[in-house]
Amino acid sequence: MQRQDRDKYLNIDEDQILRQLSENELEQLDYELTEMDPENALLPAGLRQKDQTKKTPTGPYDRDQLLEYLEKEALEVEEREDLIPFTGEKRGKPFVPKERELTQFEKDAAVILEPELEEALANASDAEMCDIAAILGMYKLMSNKQYYDALGSGTIINKEGINSVVKPDSYEYKPVPDEPPNETDVEDTMKRIKGNDKDLVEVNLNNIQDIPIPTLKELADAMKHNSHVRSLSLVATRSNDPVAHALAEMLKVNTSLKSLNIESNFISGVGMVAIVRAMKNNNSVTELKIDNQRHQLGDATEMEIASMLEQNTNIIRFGYHFTQQGPRARAAIAITKNNDLLRQQRRR
Repeated sequence: MQRQDRDKYLNIDEDQILRQLSENELEQLDYELTEMDPENALLPAGLRQKDQTKKTPTGPYDRDQLLEYLEKEALEVEEREDLIPFTGEKRGKPFVPKERELTQFEKDAAVILEPELEEALANASDAEMCDIAAILGMYKLMSNKQYYDALGSGTIINKEGINSVVKPDSYEYKPVPDEPPNETDVEDTMKRIKGNDKDLVEVNLNNIQDIPIPTLKELADAMKHNSHVRSLSLVATRSNDPVAHALAEMLKVNTSLKSLNIESNFISGVGMVAIVRAMKNNNSVTELKIDNQRHQLGDATEMEIASMLEQNTNIIRFGYHFTQQGPRARAAIAITKNNDLLRQQRRR
């Protein structure tokens, strides 16, 4: 009998039953099935509860307008009167702490002073009490500086009393520059480079930030025909890509320069690639420093630098902090190899 009843329910045509239901019954069935879903318990309440609103939206959500409406509604609602109004009357017994009898140790510890001293201490100000504390060695009532100044000078520095605030020492800050200002005369140096002065061996224009870009490019062009300058340093001169391209053209021609330092400038990867490619065929420069540029040079530029160091065996000192491990390792191997070659040449 039970098997027959079960077979009857298994052969039910659900589609026919759904076609016979009205619209309201279908909505109710959908709502019941949603509530019966066991996975809904894992969802937030906002997603677990079905939207039962039948009204159409009146417009986009406006938070400020909603807050104004809620504030207006709150002000229009009359306040409910208290069932028992507050009259300010105090009820009950006030708390009175019990008097505790002093122990014998506390009685013995009580200091009995002469009447004159009792009156002086009673009328003393906070600053005077702090002075007495410093004299008695109670340094915790003062700052260390105030206490030691009082001991050294014999006068109490603390004038504000026990509640004084520790203030920093008042002294004038004197900036200490990392390097003295560069007093090199740019115009005179330019004339000596163009004149191929044999006494001008080192050109140092570091930290001179008011040199115009055309002047720096002119200096690079003048270095093409100079055969005595061994070191050229343009650190923190605001050199940019046009200056880098001018230096690259100079490196293709100049055969006497040994050291070039262009650190802490505004040269990007494009300008640095021009210098690096010019260095591949340069046989005179042994020291090159290009670190700390304003712009990141990029991975492609670092690979170009590593390739240049592998081809140019004359560079034995190179200044640049690589960001990629591959170019860094290749550059380190190349510099080590160049130094070994130089050491072997010296032994011969």
